Amino acid sequence: MPAAGNGIRMTLLLLLLFPGLARAWDIGESWDSLPREKKVLAVNLGLGAFITAWGVANWDYFQNSPKWTAEGWFGRNTPEGGADKIGHAYTSYLLAHVLASRYRHWGYENGEAALYASLSSFAVQAYMEAGDAFSGRYGFSYEDFLSNAIGSTVGYLTWRYPAIRDKIDFRVEYKPTFKDADVFTDYGHQKYLLAFKLGGFEPFSSGPHSYLELHLGYFARGYDDQDPANDKRDFYIGIALNLSRLFREHGLEKTATVLNYYQPPYTYLDLKHDFNR
Repeated sequence: MPAAGNGIRMTLLLLLLFPGLARAWDIGESWDSLPREKKVLAVNLGLGAFITAWGVANWDYFQNSPKWTAEGWFGRNTPEGGADKIGHAYTSYLLAHVLASRYRHWGYENGEAALYASLSSFAVQAYMEAGDAFSGRYGFSYEDFLSNAIGSTVGYLTWRYPAIRDKIDFRVEYKPTFKDADVFTDYGHQKYLLAFKLGGFEPFSSGPHSYLELHLGYFARGYDDQDPANDKRDFYIGIALNLSRLFREHGLEKTATVLNYYQPPYTYLDLKHDFNR
């Protein structure tokens, strides 16, 4: 369901801003003094409360009898050509990494942080999907639920084993038109991709080619204009410079981290399209 993605991405923003907000409200000292277990509980309860409030206000949560829907996966006749399913997986993956970073900062070992964060991510997404079941607008989607589970699992594995993270990134590319207020679910202008970073593989770990990466991506177009004749799905292969590595080597750590998850438009060479109508 597209609207659900909007709410969860807003929670990511709140998480990223939380330390600053806490200090702005003059609760920074009391928050820092909390045991790590209580911080984890507070964050998860806070996410649940936010989703509940947002769902009641905007998605008609708890106003209808529960219903279940089968939306399909990547067929041409699915609501977004499958782009929304990858979007669910990506959001769960990203949320797992954001939470793992927080949990690690609060003193958990890397493996513990990865496990607890992936479970939190899945629980939050599952709760949202359960809320959708009681919404007259959406309904519980089996495909969304499984996509969330896949994304949370990938988030766990890539955080738990840094050697995987050194080799592969799961990213989104977004080129906004600013015609749609809901930029987070504007699937018609998004691409999802796996970036295989050559520098993370031993045979290519040194030399100029270590700064290259290969992309395998997917996107759907035409699903927002209500004309099925324009619907299309596309796999593509690309090659690019590893921008995250370049920024990190120049001391821009925060920018480098963002570029592990976001691919700026026009920063790669598209080698092959495979349009499938």
